[in-house]
Amino acid sequence: MNKAMKGFTLIELVVVITILGILAAFAIPRFANLEIEARKAAVQGLGGSVRSAATLAHSLSLAQGLAPAADVVMEGQTITMAERYPEDASIDNALVDFTGFTFAGGVFTKDGATTPANCSVTYVEPAGANLPPTITVDDSDC
Repeated sequence: MNKAMKGFTLIELVVVITILGILAAFAIPRFANLEIEARKAAVQGLGGSVRSAATLAHSLSLAQGLAPAADVVMEGQTITMAERYPEDASIDNALVDFTGFTFAGGVFTKDGATTPANCSVTYVEPAGANLPPTITVDDSDC
């Protein structure tokens, strides 16, 4: 009686493992690069959000006819103003969410970045009347 054999031969298994190894060798560097690109995109997105938040706070101050240093309230958060724009230490209150970033003194640094200082958004309040704030996005080493 001749029984049919079931399963894979050793050669078939070796070929499949070799093919998977070759595919992994090409795929892993691409996925690693995507992580860096994702951090850069997050930093760029937060930069846009900070610009929008500063502009909205400025608009609210003008629309309400407030003094240049009068605080405004947005989304229930009090924002300390300087020259009708948010102060360095108060810009985080103008944002609804900045998860994935650490905020300290006007600087948002991306968590998990290779060099956090070079993967950040920096907000500097206006230096004088009728000047906008300086918002710098650095994604050189995310």
